[in-house]
Amino acid sequence: MFEQFSHANYHNICDKLAADDPDLLQIIQNHGYPPLWSRPNTFETLVHIILEQQVSLASALSALNKLRERVQEITPARVLLLTDDEFKACYCSRQKTTYIRYLAEAIISGQIDLKAMEQMPDDMIRTQLTALKGIGNWTVDVYLMFVLQHSNVFPIGDLAAVNALKRVKNLQKETTREELLAVTEQWKPYRTVAAMLLWHYYLSQA
Repeated sequence: MFEQFSHANYHNICDKLAADDPDLLQIIQNHGYPPLWSRPNTFETLVHIILEQQVSLASALSALNKLRERVQEITPARVLLLTDDEFKACYCSRQKTTYIRYLAEAIISGQIDLKAMEQMPDDMIRTQLTALKGIGNWTVDVYLMFVLQHSNVFPIGDLAAVNALKRVKNLQKETTREELLAVTEQWKPYRTVAAMLLWHYYLSQA
């Protein structure tokens, strides 16, 4: 099965990680505990994560807010009524428009059931979501971490998390993906919370 974290055990998990890793302890000592970032398990949240792919969080939020203005409530049925031009007016690229439509169709057809995913293990969720055009491992990682709060995910495709990991551990810029993942092994089964600490460090440096 999968482990989850929640407000009830979040600080305890941070403390456990810090007790075994002086670098994570230092983050907490210098910057306090990271926020417990979370999002609701909705179609709108997945649209938001798709919009966040390879752009700044601010740009993604602008596009999401424009979509909200346009359709009032972001649901699969409502976004499928939008024309290409309407999507474009909401700052959605042609590619992301396609991805959002695929997701909407998958939910309407029952191919994807977000509620059912709350009971599924990581690998089954990853298989189902990455079968959709435009959803890759980074998008699934963010969904598992922020929405379902699965406790053992390290988003190796996330630049902020990876750069923070390299800085905190004094690793070379050229350190490979495999070597980075090997470093994160020590944080199992709480790699998600370790990543939250790294993001907290990264944002505190910005």
